[in-house]
Amino acid sequence: MDMFVDELTIKVEAGKGGDGCTSFRREWCVPMGGPDGGNGGKGASIIFQVDKGLKTLIDLRYMKIIKGKKGENGKGSNRNGANAEDVIIKVPEGTTVVDANTNLVIADLVGENREVVVARGGRGGRGNTAFRTQNDTAPKFSELGEPGEEKVLKVELKMIADVGLVGLPSVGKSTILSMISAATPKIASYHFTTLSPNLGVVKLRDGRSFVMADLPGLIEGASEGVGLGHKFLRHAMRTRILAHVIDMGAEEGRNPMDDYKVIRDEIEAYSEKLALKKEIVIANKMDLENAESNLEAFKKTYPDALIVEVSSVTNTGFDTLMKTLADTLDMIGNDPLYTEEEMASHVTYKFKNERPFTITKVDDVWVLEGQELEKLFKMTRFDESDAVLRFARKLKGMGVDEELERLGAKPGDEVQICDYIFEFKE
Repeated sequence: MDMFVDELTIKVEAGKGGDGCTSFRREWCVPMGGPDGGNGGKGASIIFQVDKGLKTLIDLRYMKIIKGKKGENGKGSNRNGANAEDVIIKVPEGTTVVDANTNLVIADLVGENREVVVARGGRGGRGNTAFRTQNDTAPKFSELGEPGEEKVLKVELKMIADVGLVGLPSVGKSTILSMISAATPKIASYHFTTLSPNLGVVKLRDGRSFVMADLPGLIEGASEGVGLGHKFLRHAMRTRILAHVIDMGAEEGRNPMDDYKVIRDEIEAYSEKLALKKEIVIANKMDLENAESNLEAFKKTYPDALIVEVSSVTNTGFDTLMKTLADTLDMIGNDPLYTEEEMASHVTYKFKNERPFTITKVDDVWVLEGQELEKLFKMTRFDESDAVLRFARKLKGMGVDEELERLGAKPGDEVQICDYIFEFKE
């Protein structure tokens, strides 16, 4: 069973805020005691936190839904409810969290103990004390707790490595990794491909070091998901250098120039950003009979390629390879993996006259939708008449009444918010 899990979809439900309390002081010695209802506590947020000791998302595989607890309700005597404890989920470094509904990146988790709130717990509802004003010294209503955020997340692990070994299956990537690092990937004399990435730390005699990843082998059509497809390409996005391994000895009867073109075509089809990464070509299996002639033909076909020759059989070229990779890493910086526009935190400014709701007519019912409007609805106590009046005032202040009339709504028409239907009145 393969225990390496690098992508999954999961639902998160943050905790609802605690309900506010409607309460009044009733001591016989305190006339006109007034309201004393406390506020509800905050609901639990769902937080993803980096744990560098983790290398896979296997712990999340069986967590189909992660739920946060509800905040404690407020009480009389102005006692506020306790906040619910946040739910902290440990994930490997290099985890990317994407909102499945918007396809925006919520977080790219890089750095020890880096954490991000992927679903915020609802704030506690206000008790009636919070609504006391000079004109209304004894409000007879309070708020319900705010619903917590609910999201469907695509969680992907993009392993962090300075150098990514890429190439067709069985060109010798795993062997190269084992020759220059302490990594022990599975290596065999028969034809097979690495099924999950292997990491190794490469240390030079001058004290420099870098992380190298042996990534799953590519085949034609990988950019469209054929074979291991995106499983490989996703991990390659995180690397700073692509070390393209070519079987220059053509051990399996393939043409090195064609092999190189297949991989480059797939990389360019997958991502322009990936295609522009710095690349070094590793001419492998140079001990074989046809390697030298194939290398000369390769250089003529790709004259601008930076090529390092190696052979694991004769153990030659690896010192040069390590130094070339380290020198190249010293010359290039770290580019951000995502643009600002791809991040969920990117601010989108709205026109001032844009309404925070939409109205559509379905059959004979006017359906109202909008995040702000639905939150107001869910936090209103409809068993308290003063709360209902406040809800109506809020809707009018948002411009709901005006917009319904403009669209042709008549008194007595049915208006739906969430799963509830009301009667429209002037």
